Amino acid sequence: MPAIFEYLHAVTPEEIDELGHVNNIRYLNWMQRAAVCHSDVQGWTTADYYRIGMGWVVRSHQIEYLQPALPGDSIVVRTWVADLKKVTSLRRFEIRRPADDTLLAQASTNWAFINFQTRTLCRIPPEVSSAFEVVTP
Repeated sequence: MPAIFEYLHAVTPEEIDELGHVNNIRYLNWMQRAAVCHSDVQGWTTADYYRIGMGWVVRSHQIEYLQPALPGDSIVVRTWVADLKKVTSLRRFEIRRPADDTLLAQASTNWAFINFQTRTLCRIPPEVSSAFEVVTP
């Protein structure tokens, strides 16, 4: 099970904005997809979170855009869990264009674990936290 997960994506025409590059909001879409796919391969699918009645919600995002993604690009979103506390987790991301190894963006997301019924913070169950390896710099 990968501590650092790689999500591969080919830029689609729908992701290009009027400036001729990928619209900034698409980076968030890629980050979300990479995080969900990473959780899936670690054994925690969306259905699993619904089964236990708890799961992750976003508290904040930070993105630093360095270079544009362009029509026809393939990108890789590398993601890992950088911190795991009682009720929160910090996930980091690197978005690269493998063709020339250009770093397009660096990002992080602060996640909170909640009870779906009460919509309140709750402790991350050990079976969830133990599925993810914390990667430190």
